[in-house]
Amino acid sequence: MPVIPDVTAPTLQTTLGRLTLPNPIMVASGTFGYAREMQSIVDLNRLGGILPKTITAEPRIGNAPWRTVETSAGLLNAIGLDNDGVDAFIEHHLPYLTSLTAPIVVSVAGRTVEDFTELAARVGACPGVAAIELNLSCPNVSGGVDFGTNAESCRSVVASARNATSVPILAKLTPNVTSIADIARGAADGGADAVCLTNTVLGIAVDWRKRRAILGNGMGGLSGPAIKPIALRCVHQVRRAVEIPIIGIGGIASLDDVMQFLVTGASAVQIGTANYYDPTLSMRLIDQLPAALGELGAGSVAEIVGTLE
Repeated sequence: MPVIPDVTAPTLQTTLGRLTLPNPIMVASGTFGYAREMQSIVDLNRLGGILPKTITAEPRIGNAPWRTVETSAGLLNAIGLDNDGVDAFIEHHLPYLTSLTAPIVVSVAGRTVEDFTELAARVGACPGVAAIELNLSCPNVSGGVDFGTNAESCRSVVASARNATSVPILAKLTPNVTSIADIARGAADGGADAVCLTNTVLGIAVDWRKRRAILGNGMGGLSGPAIKPIALRCVHQVRRAVEIPIIGIGGIASLDDVMQFLVTGASAVQIGTANYYDPTLSMRLIDQLPAALGELGAGSVAEIVGTLE
């Protein structure tokens, strides 16, 4: 009798410790607003996870302009965590976000351990919040990377936030360190359910005629295609250093990019800069992913994670 090929579609469900996603395609904080802005062009309920704009305890107006400048292979930004503050977020934005079926991961940032702890406690107590991402690595605010550049400081803030809430904790780390594996170990020791790699790479844009920096903040964070090799390197190094899952971030703009992060060691990815110029990319990636998994003979995302030789 003829052999009937197995046409069962690979499962896209992805597990990040205690956090389960319907698929590994997430949208990164700071690039997707509060999601409502995208509802007319993106089927938000199909996303693997939504990370709205990072929130802080108090409202922030952000840095002085210019705040963004295009580079030859990416975007340099110094937004400065412009946001409405946690009270406005919980009252005005969270009800809409939690009405969606996609998992909502709330990104929080603070200047002190106490800030992170209080934000984790408040946000974690809100119904419908799937996880909290600790933004330990924003290069555009004073003290924004302090907790992400020292392993013990990272462990301390993650542990404090972990003790303040029962929801999964993700630690977003900076590549602007000597050994990101050491920082990831600190996050893991503190109880992080997963680490997010990576935030932007510190850079500067210069107007040589005026002989000054273009960004109002002087320096900013570089994102987009230029940083993908750096982000992949970070995923590769951290995969060998810790056992907790990894979420890959940095220059993802195609299915090939997604697959590269998965085989290197990421269990999920976040789409960032590409949302600005190709906001429906996430939908196409979700559609294309099953065929790519099938090409490798994989029945699930988990089967290819970290299979780089």
